[in-house]
Amino acid sequence: MSIEVLNESGQPLDVDQLVALSRFVMDRMRVHPMAELCIKAVDEDTMTGLNEKWMEGEGPTDVLAFPMDELRPGLVNEEPEEGILGDLMLCPTVAERQATTAGHSTDAELELLTVHGILHLLGYDHAEPEEHAAMFGLQDELLAAWRSR
Repeated sequence: MSIEVLNESGQPLDVDQLVALSRFVMDRMRVHPMAELCIKAVDEDTMTGLNEKWMEGEGPTDVLAFPMDELRPGLVNEEPEEGILGDLMLCPTVAERQATTAGHSTDAELELLTVHGILHLLGYDHAEPEEHAAMFGLQDELLAAWRSR
């Protein structure tokens, strides 16, 4: 797997940890071993611009996912497709505020956002209640497995 992490946020970021987490999640989701993922940490101004341009949102957000080849998780009986999973944009300063509110570390929040973003890249969504339950259940399961390894 090719996982690139770029830190353009001006904030400290544990790049090795994000690469390891991403590889763990992609392995668990049976993403093709030659798939590519790029994670970019950006500042609030950059995230605001991306959120407004691509999501019609206002202000900075925590994570944005831009799928490329519409890869989906591999099923047990089939081989996963090779390709570019996509790009994740993280905003560490937004994550830090959310972490304070949630009562955990910024690193824990960035882990959660990374898993959340990868699931979006794999086609998961949370617009409908049943989608929300499935996606957040899987997100919690992946985070628990990651943290208990």
